[in-house]
Amino acid sequence: MEFDGRQSKRLQAPCWERSCHGARDPTSSSLAVAGRFRFARSCLIGKGKTVAKERVVGYDGMWAKPEDDPRVTGNPVGELATIRECLSNYRLTLDMKCDDLSPEQLATRSVPPSTLSLLGLVRHMARVEHNWFQRSLQGHREVPRLFWSPDDHDLDFSGAVADPAVVEEAFAVWKAQIAAADEWLDGQIDLDAVVLTPRGEQTSVRDVLIHMIEEYARHCGHADLLRECIDGRTGQ
Repeated sequence: MEFDGRQSKRLQAPCWERSCHGARDPTSSSLAVAGRFRFARSCLIGKGKTVAKERVVGYDGMWAKPEDDPRVTGNPVGELATIRECLSNYRLTLDMKCDDLSPEQLATRSVPPSTLSLLGLVRHMARVEHNWFQRSLQGHREVPRLFWSPDDHDLDFSGAVADPAVVEEAFAVWKAQIAAADEWLDGQIDLDAVVLTPRGEQTSVRDVLIHMIEEYARHCGHADLLRECIDGRTGQ
């Protein structure tokens, strides 16, 4: 399907390594203009942390210009095609919310005592993709979970530190899990088929895929707020 190619093109490098035309240096407090988009000024709120002073809406309320937006808004035919388009678009949305940020910004947490960060969300969704597509839908329940340990069930978030190597690993693992999931979805999928959850409970393939959309929808909302706090940038 076409959106698979667009997705793989989009998710080709850690987001903090990419830059947009006209974008400012993430460490700068100056304003820059890219089309009809203005970046916010930021100010220090503690050791090594910043928060935006201004809320800046993007291109007519959207995150990117229509011609630069990799998300698909077509008219998919059939239930599975509709599910896949929604899932792909949410994956891309999370990726876009991480654009042009340094490791320090990606690891910036929301408010104490929360460990929520954009980098943590990427690690978490890599774990979610693996948990449901590998351990549940494909029945590999014996495979160890990603970004998890018996001593720290929240390792996906608690281990999201401002280290370039940690950032690179997070995006690489996430992209690999997306690619593996899409490869499985390219096969013969029976949405009514019954599978076991990682906890051994019965559910349908359909329920698992809808849950994946639910997971991304919830966490893209978190990403909206986290990104706005970092540099003020907003947009759908």
